Amino acid sequence: MALLDWMSDVAGPVVRGDGVLLRPPRASDYAAWSALRDGSRDYLQPWEPAWPDDDLSKGAFRRRLSIYAREMELGNAWPFFIFVDGGKTLAGAVTLSNVRRGVAETGTLGYWIGQPYAGRGYATAAMRAVVGYAFDRLKLHRLEAACLPTNQASRRVLEKSGFQNEGLARAYLKINGEWADHLLFGLVEDEIDRGGRTPS
Repeated sequence: MALLDWMSDVAGPVVRGDGVLLRPPRASDYAAWSALRDGSRDYLQPWEPAWPDDDLSKGAFRRRLSIYAREMELGNAWPFFIFVDGGKTLAGAVTLSNVRRGVAETGTLGYWIGQPYAGRGYATAAMRAVVGYAFDRLKLHRLEAACLPTNQASRRVLEKSGFQNEGLARAYLKINGEWADHLLFGLVEDEIDRGGRTPS
């Protein structure tokens, strides 16, 4: 799809879950996204890569959209914004990225939830919805995710979404400016029921 089509607010799949609506980011989401990220900065930064100085600028958001569009066009990633309140309110995001085909048929899930919406089950609902989309629509075989050992909330989201702890990866990702160990989680397609839901 062309970048202009991507920016026209009509591109990409829509995925529904328990109380959440997921769709790719649009140019018109900038104000809500920047406000949510800025208001949740102290809550999110301990768990994420260091934010560039211009991270919340309109130009940086446009660059994100361009990257997302290219990745979707190539079939390498599917970014979704998480909406609640009947699809009206942006609450966070979940991205299926690093999709590998052939002998792997796998992808990596990452997610964040704005502080006002944390602890309400939205991240788990979004993860379960994307898991169903990845296995049923994209026909992947395995999904992977990781979190810091100290991030109990993220770990609970993964466990409630059916992921199993597969071990510790030392100095796995650079988080908030420091190389950090991560717990690695995995979920295989035959571990979910055919309704697209994962075990609780």
